[in-house]
Amino acid sequence: MSDGYEPFLEVVEQKAHRSREDAERAARATLQTLAERISAGQARDLAEQLPSELAPWVATTGGAEPFDVDEFVRRVAEREGTEVARAERDARAVFAALGRCVRRRKEIDDLVSELPRNFGPLLDEAQWRFDHVMPAETFLAKVADRTGLDPGGARRAADAVLETLAERIAGGEVRDLVAQLPAELHEPLKRGDALSQGAARRMPVEQFVLHVAEREGVTAGEALRHARAVFATLREAVAEEEFLDVTAQLPRDYAAVEARP
Repeated sequence: MSDGYEPFLEVVEQKAHRSREDAERAARATLQTLAERISAGQARDLAEQLPSELAPWVATTGGAEPFDVDEFVRRVAEREGTEVARAERDARAVFAALGRCVRRRKEIDDLVSELPRNFGPLLDEAQWRFDHVMPAETFLAKVADRTGLDPGGARRAADAVLETLAERIAGGEVRDLVAQLPAELHEPLKRGDALSQGAARRMPVEQFVLHVAEREGVTAGEALRHARAVFATLREAVAEEEFLDVTAQLPRDYAAVEARP
């Protein structure tokens, strides 16, 4: 199984509130319908960006059929064997996963250019990542500015705090953070999530800071200062709703590290 297949289906599961089996069915139905709506060249370019399990679903040798968004959703519903309203939610989730899977902005822009404007509601989340994700170098530069660390130190601080945060919060919230942060910051989040096996691990803020200090190789006082800087940068890097969802999982004593407006 390729590395990108499971994360793709996890996004569909979460966004559409579907089981794994239903998420896979939704992905297949949406991508097969998309293949009927776009040109063979665009389908080929898109397939090259997808995990190997998904690429065949978007493969096509025919020309684009000029149907509108209502017909698109109707075809998805027919393939899924579900009602139109359910198929529309599923298609939105699949496009959201597509936006997180595709590495080049150009592919999403080219896809959007081939579809009528009324496809906009389905495509919004596919474009969101490229319009809003803070580049890793910007994230780390902000951490460096807030802490006075050099670039290497800022990277160690960010990794230590993000890994510990992922260990502390639920796996679903970790996946949401991964979706809103640049790829270069995903690994520490995934390590922390693996350590807690996707379950929020209870730890008082003092223990949180000690874990950061151990991972970073600094004193507890320095770790606390660095954690504050990373949390402040995180607040700027992700949607406000997502930041509030993360901090809602933390007890009141975490006010010592949480960024305040």
